Amino acid sequence: MPLPEDFYDRVYAIVRQIPSGKVASYGDIARAVGAAGAARTVGYAMNASHGKDGIPAHRVVNRIGMLSGKAHFPGINAMEQMLEAEGVVIKNDQIQDFDRHHWDPVKELGIDLDDLGL
Repeated sequence: MPLPEDFYDRVYAIVRQIPSGKVASYGDIARAVGAAGAARTVGYAMNASHGKDGIPAHRVVNRIGMLSGKAHFPGINAMEQMLEAEGVVIKNDQIQDFDRHHWDPVKELGIDLDDLGL
């Protein structure tokens, strides 16, 4: 899958592919776009995505399944409610059974990290 040149657009291209009921971490996405170590910048991209169509930012969480970006959604429980509507169980802002819901874009999309120069 060829990715756009702009970092945020590359992030959005990956995030748009996260299936309903699945989540990816900021770090997973950073690695998938060829910027391992740029998880924080992926978070900035997610914050900037609100209001853009087709970007399921609620499916991006931290590496242990915490809803660390929830404060950037309208309403205090919006992120949690969107995930729960997709069948993800949340308790104390943490995804339960995280391994079952985790979606690794590198693995699932067959991204060759060597092609990205990693």
